Amino acid sequence: MLKFWKKMNIWYERLLLLILVFILLITSWCIYDSWYVYSHTIDNGILRYKPGAVTAAADEPQITDDMVAWLTVYETDIDYPIMQYSDNIKYLNTDPFGKYSLGGSIFLDNRNSSDFSDDYLLIYGHHMEYGKMFGALDNFLDESYIRSHRKGTLIIGRNGDKEYKFTIFACLQTSAKEKAVFDPGKDDILQYVRNNALIMTEEPKGRILGLSTCTGVDNDTRTLVFAFFDENEG
Repeated sequence: MLKFWKKMNIWYERLLLLILVFILLITSWCIYDSWYVYSHTIDNGILRYKPGAVTAAADEPQITDDMVAWLTVYETDIDYPIMQYSDNIKYLNTDPFGKYSLGGSIFLDNRNSSDFSDDYLLIYGHHMEYGKMFGALDNFLDESYIRSHRKGTLIIGRNGDKEYKFTIFACLQTSAKEKAVFDPGKDDILQYVRNNALIMTEEPKGRILGLSTCTGVDNDTRTLVFAFFDENEG
């Protein structure tokens, strides 16, 4: 009987060790996965390609012809090229240079005009850690933050053909299936924002720009920040 319990203890210790090793492996993989995604997110080197900046050397990788604009939100990490393709899938996992990337790119809805002439324009970006990509949109859920980080610029075209200054005026969270928000062709976006905004600082005075990202909590909810820009303001 004593031998039996000794064997049981040995097997118990082995099983416990196996469980601990398994937990360690899972933890290590999670840490590696987070590091990999973060390290493959677009870094500040992308600013060399911003219209009006010192351009990258000819022998360096070049942003593809799918670039249609450049988005900058002052005093945040949002300072990226805007891509657009014939579908809204490609740039979920493709960087501006056309290479596979878990962080993807900031991109304009394929139903919008690439010259940004629509009344409502919708831009997507992944919710990344440390405020990268559109992870910084979380901050706009705080009213004091949105009032102190309201300005930005939208540069149209690869060569900076036009430049608009925009003002952030509202934010909300909604379902990814909400057609009033995620169908740029609809005309009721402003009324939806009025009715559902968590924060709304003023009425927009121009075209509406929507910035959309996942909440980081579940796959169905989106955080959106809305700005407006006037055709005559540049």
